[in-house]
Amino acid sequence: MSISITSGQVITGGAQTGLTTPTYTVTTDVAPTTYGKQYAVTAIGGTQANVSLHSVSSPFTLTVVRPSSMKALPPVNPMTGLCMGPVPKNETRIIIRKGAGVLTNNPVQLGSVTLSIKVPAGADAYNSGNEIRAMLSLLVGVLNNQSSGIGDLVTTGII
Repeated sequence: MSISITSGQVITGGAQTGLTTPTYTVTTDVAPTTYGKQYAVTAIGGTQANVSLHSVSSPFTLTVVRPSSMKALPPVNPMTGLCMGPVPKNETRIIIRKGAGVLTNNPVQLGSVTLSIKVPAGADAYNSGNEIRAMLSLLVGVLNNQSSGIGDLVTTGII
């Protein structure tokens, strides 16, 4: 896994309505699986009224999980040159968990975002994975460019 987040690193958040230049300082945490890395938010910066840090009762974590076993292409039919059987996919997941209050005197509820990235086996090597890198580049660009709009969507229900 080539996630290069270090303990104490400050991550700049995307623009959101009501948050001014949000930043998140993370510390290394224990992932729920041996195939993952997890970080907890221990400090915030910018203007973020009523945003809480990570705690046992109100988690604020970032988890990255790779496949437990990487899949490879199935054998190729020597007559047709085509894969014999379906091409498997390797799935990487990025999960953000955040505890959120819903009503006075009620326990914190857990909200989460799970991003699942499925890559066909062999695509990492064919054409140097450029198609996959372009797919991810567009994803990051849309998330950065539309961060506030996505926040508005999930809080207003309006696309």
